[in-house]
Amino acid sequence: MSQPAVQDWSLPSWREKEALQQPTYPDEAALEEALGHVSSLPPLVTSWEVENLKEELARAAQGDRFLLQGGECAESFGNCRADVITSRLKILMQMSLVLTYGLNTRIVRVGRFAGQYAKPRSSDTETRDGTTLPSYRGDIINGPEFSAEARRPDPQRMVEAYSSSSLTLNLVRALAEGGFADLRHPEYWDLGFMEHSPLAEEYHAIVDAIEDTLGFLEAVTNKKLDSIEGVTFYTSHEALLLPYEEALSRSVPHKDGIYNLGTHLPWVGKRTNQPDKAHVEYARGIENPVGLKVGPDMTPSRLQTLVRTLDPEDEPGKLTLISRLGADAISDKLPDLIEAVQATGQSVLWIADPMHGNTEKTDDGIKTRHFDNILGELEQALDIHAAEGSHLGGVHFELTGENVTECIGGARGLSEADLGRAYESHVDPRLNYEQSLEMAFSIVRKYRQLTG
Repeated sequence: MSQPAVQDWSLPSWREKEALQQPTYPDEAALEEALGHVSSLPPLVTSWEVENLKEELARAAQGDRFLLQGGECAESFGNCRADVITSRLKILMQMSLVLTYGLNTRIVRVGRFAGQYAKPRSSDTETRDGTTLPSYRGDIINGPEFSAEARRPDPQRMVEAYSSSSLTLNLVRALAEGGFADLRHPEYWDLGFMEHSPLAEEYHAIVDAIEDTLGFLEAVTNKKLDSIEGVTFYTSHEALLLPYEEALSRSVPHKDGIYNLGTHLPWVGKRTNQPDKAHVEYARGIENPVGLKVGPDMTPSRLQTLVRTLDPEDEPGKLTLISRLGADAISDKLPDLIEAVQATGQSVLWIADPMHGNTEKTDDGIKTRHFDNILGELEQALDIHAAEGSHLGGVHFELTGENVTECIGGARGLSEADLGRAYESHVDPRLNYEQSLEMAFSIVRKYRQLTG
């Protein structure tokens, strides 16, 4: 086996630390059997893809790329379907088209899919009508139905998660590398309900401009632009269920170190980002680029410790900091955090997650997010980075290509009354296709305002 690049680290060394947000499996033998099965299965991604993404993220940190990371709050096995996966790719393609055109830069597309099956929870249990059961922690652990059987952690679900991830990734690759992603045929990405959107006219004006430009270039050069037929999609998920992550972490021939070959970009979440705990211990030793969620409870000194721990060699592209501070807190928190990272002298990629810090509940107890708060945090992030001499190199959204009604506001002015019409998420509210596209246009407008 190749040697880990971090000499005082080993793949199972996280087991010596306290591991938060982990389920308790009732059958240890069944757990070991499932983990053994997963560890024997082929990798889902390759080390070459991982290294390519690391290079792209390094360029994003320098302003030569822009990262668009988006997808489901929590994937479900039931939505491992061609129509759902394709709709998700369509809205990401539409958003990346708007961003490419508006920012005049290449977009790095990273999906929250093919592995986003585990979710941290604020409580280990949930009580309804006097009955208390384990909380739903994502399909990789238990089921959302409120019953003792569904909520019992089942290690066999890890095998199903691997299978669903593989099926998802197979379709994503087939679509992304084929004619579906051809810039000369953006009509392939049209969603059936897009024509009724207030944004449709603005979006199709961009499509027409790009088609005219490509036609002109091919006429002048008398060559077909083959390089625009396919795009690359990378995968990401929160590295939360550590036994599963360990089972998919491998050494590879002719390379030092251990790669998580279950995803390209694993991240450490807000609830598990303590420097002395198991998730940071696991993440600090793998060769993948790593994301770190930075919440409102993060202190400058703790962030400095995490930056040095997760990227001890100051490797370009290694560390992506994902701020999720909330529209009300970002102006107070982000400047000091940026300055603290600058003081380390290390190169990191900053991106904004304006979703998670802006979750609230209606009077009826329904989780939602206001579009104006999401946009407000994102615009403040751009302003603050510019003021601090820093660079915001990407965005991170929970979104879907479906016509759901989970977030309030946006071009169509969704209200609380609309939430019951098409609310499908089992965990957190997502931007729908129209709100996602509107967000892309908003990024372009703000960027152009800042750059003159």
